Amino acid sequence: MTSGHPPTISRREFLTAASAGACVAGLMPECLFAEDIGIVNHIRDEAAKADITVEKLRGNVAVLTGSGGNIAVLPGRDGKLLIDAGITATRRKIRVALAGISNDSVKQLVNTHWHFDHTDGNEWLHSEGATIIAHENTRKHLLTATRVEDWDFTFPAAPGGAVPTILFKDEHVIHVNGTAVALKYYAPAHTDCDISVRLAESDVIHVGDTWWNGYFPFIDYSTGGSIGGMIRATETNLAQVTGKTLIIPGHGPVGDRVQLTEFYDMLVTIHDRVAALKKQGRSQSETVAAKPAAAYSAKWGGFAIDSDFFTRLVYRGV
Repeated sequence: MTSGHPPTISRREFLTAASAGACVAGLMPECLFAEDIGIVNHIRDEAAKADITVEKLRGNVAVLTGSGGNIAVLPGRDGKLLIDAGITATRRKIRVALAGISNDSVKQLVNTHWHFDHTDGNEWLHSEGATIIAHENTRKHLLTATRVEDWDFTFPAAPGGAVPTILFKDEHVIHVNGTAVALKYYAPAHTDCDISVRLAESDVIHVGDTWWNGYFPFIDYSTGGSIGGMIRATETNLAQVTGKTLIIPGHGPVGDRVQLTEFYDMLVTIHDRVAALKKQGRSQSETVAAKPAAAYSAKWGGFAIDSDFFTRLVYRGV
């Protein structure tokens, strides 16, 4: 049976799914999204209330959590390098956190993909001197109005200062603060513009939203994402890390290869179960009712997406 393109998940379905589990500060609220202001605006409002936490890793690398996607920081005499920009509502708290790491200013910013919880801070960081680097498709989405159906939201074109100016197609390497920083495109996965960012000397890698550590991931079919692409990206991640590598996910705690392997096994198992049900001719609602992801709900369903919502996402891509 061909995969086809069933209707996108309704806004009410997303709201219901998002409210089903306990949420983590910085991306999704603990309460049900308020339909009158919409999902994206509610996320921004909740981010404004969140605390920013600084976690020191190694090789002078740190991670800021609490402002949407995880932000990696590499300070030094060349100025700070940031990986992802968080949500603008947390600007003041991010500045305080960055000042606590070092006095040097932000000179370079890498976007792991185009989503607002990773690029919303682009404009203010650029205004303070940061050059923005990203995959060419990130620029494409930020330059124009882009709709995400599953969020029922159309993002307007970003202000000029928020748009990346250093672009690449497949790979790009920069040298900053004594570290080679390797940027590599995945091919469509979570979106059509996901990249990994490896800090070679520290053996630290930021894999953006190709990994949600401990959570079912969101897959943005509106801008090129798919469950197959997520699986392939995770295979790529596993192939390029060792047991010693520190892996920064887009969401969730910094982790390692063991945790990434668990994520991979979850994706493949649910993919195969949903694909089998769809091949039998089950509709999307019938497949959800069969609960193919229920066994994973306790471990992976405590964030924005529960097992039923994730099943709908998988169904669309098998």
